[in-house]
Amino acid sequence: MAPTDSDRSWSTAVDHLEALGLSTYAARTFVALQGLGDGTARDVSDVTSVPRTRVYDAVEELQSWGLVDVQQSTPKQFWAVSSETTGRRFESEVSYRVHELVSALDSLGGVSRSEEQQGVWTVSNQQAISDRVIDFIENAEDELVYMTVGEVLTDTLVERLREASERGVTIRLGAMSPEVEDELEVEIPNVEFFETLWVWSDSPAGRLLMADETNTLVSVLVPESDDGMDIPTESSVDGEETAIWGSGAANSLVVVLKAMFTWQLDGTRH
Repeated sequence: MAPTDSDRSWSTAVDHLEALGLSTYAARTFVALQGLGDGTARDVSDVTSVPRTRVYDAVEELQSWGLVDVQQSTPKQFWAVSSETTGRRFESEVSYRVHELVSALDSLGGVSRSEEQQGVWTVSNQQAISDRVIDFIENAEDELVYMTVGEVLTDTLVERLREASERGVTIRLGAMSPEVEDELEVEIPNVEFFETLWVWSDSPAGRLLMADETNTLVSVLVPESDDGMDIPTESSVDGEETAIWGSGAANSLVVVLKAMFTWQLDGTRH
C-alpha cells in the first residue's frame, strides 16, 4: 500500500527531529502528541511504536528542550508546544550552536592560508561546490567571469552575483538561453554576456569561474543534465558534480583558465 500524505508527514517530521538532536523515541513521542493535542503515555504508545514505559523518558527529554508540558494528574497528561514554537526553539538552538562552532574554530588560530596555491584542489558534492563558488564571488573585488549551465545557476548564486555587481565588481557571464539572459539582466545590474563556442548541452561541463584573475574553478556534472530554461532553486538540480579549483596568479589552473577566458571575452556583447 502506498504511504498516505499523513504517513509521509509523520516520517518527515520524525526524521528531521532526529537530525536536530532528538532521540528516536522522543521524536516519535513529540510527533504523536502533535497529532493528539495532548495525551497520556498510553495514548502515545497506542499511536506510535514507543513502549509506554519509554514514553516517560521521551517526555523528560522533550521537557529539557522546552517542547512538552506535563500536567501532574493521574495518569499524567502531556501537551506539546505548537509547530511555530517548535520552529523558533530549534532555530535558536541551531543558531547558538553555529555561533559557538564558528567562535571555537576562530579561536584555534592556525596557520594563515596562503593566497598562492601551487596545485589544484578537488571538491565533490554540489552544495560544497556552490559554497566554494559563493566564497570566490563574495571575496571578488574587480571582476567575475562565469560560464555555467542553467541547472546550477541557483537563486542563491544569482543573489550573490547581484550583490557583487552592486559593490562595483564587473560581472561577465557566458551566453545562455534568451529567457535566462532576460531574467538575469533584470536581477544583476550591468551584467555583461559574452559569446562562447562551447556547446554546453553536448558536454558534461557544469561551471567555469574566474574571480579577479586569481581564483578559478572548473566543474563537471555526472550524469549529464539538460540546460534549464529558468533560474532553478537549489533542490531542483539532479546528478552529481565534481570540481577542481586553484588560487594565485601563478597557479597552473588559473593560468590556463585566464588564457581561455581572455580569448572567450573577445566575444563580449556590448
